[in-house]
Amino acid sequence: MRAHQIMTRSVITVTPETSVVEAANLMLQRHISGLPVVNSAGHLVGIISEGDFLRRSEIGTQRQRGRFMKFILGAGREATDFVHEHGRKIAEIMTPEPLTVSEDTDLEKIVEIMEKNNVKRLPVTRGDKLVGIVSRSNLLQAVAGLARDIPDPTADDDHIRNRVIDTLAKNDWCPIGLNVTVRDGIVHLSGVITEERSRQASIVGAENVAGVKKVHDHLCWVDTMSGMYLNSPEDDNLAKAS
Repeated sequence: MRAHQIMTRSVITVTPETSVVEAANLMLQRHISGLPVVNSAGHLVGIISEGDFLRRSEIGTQRQRGRFMKFILGAGREATDFVHEHGRKIAEIMTPEPLTVSEDTDLEKIVEIMEKNNVKRLPVTRGDKLVGIVSRSNLLQAVAGLARDIPDPTADDDHIRNRVIDTLAKNDWCPIGLNVTVRDGIVHLSGVITEERSRQASIVGAENVAGVKKVHDHLCWVDTMSGMYLNSPEDDNLAKAS
């Protein structure tokens, strides 16, 4: 399997000028732990993650170093830390030039990069344009939703996946972080919904795509006010049966 077969295509992004507070709220509201940073031309210029918000002046978690360590590290390092801890724009706290993969990168290579660099997500680029993102969650969904003895996806499965994504993505009720995997015409839907009626709409939308034989629902419902979440009825029934 390759990146384009499991990646999330509808990627939520921010710009270098986005405020730190706005980005933090966006991550909380959308239940995501990282955001690619793109410029006005759509080029990937950085990435931010939950780790970038750990050392912040607002919550009093700035690094506290003794006089000796300050001497060893030098004024430059102290200045860099100050910008990261007090910066108001994403450009000031993001990781520039993030690691990326292409659409054709195989999953073994993706996992190797994640493990070697201790990262949870990898932007997928075509040239210098962002076209998707692969996260550990995408890998988990692929493992959980697909049996080992099912063969690798065919070209037709890829076409079905693209049609399902296109069909759902154009609607306001499309699940957040929609991920679609297809094997032998069998579709697995993953993502977050905040309105229960979106679940049936998503299933029906996928069922109406030519070539789809069956749709499995792995959509997670999340209450945006409390953060409470519920797995899909299908996943709950599978958990009870195991």
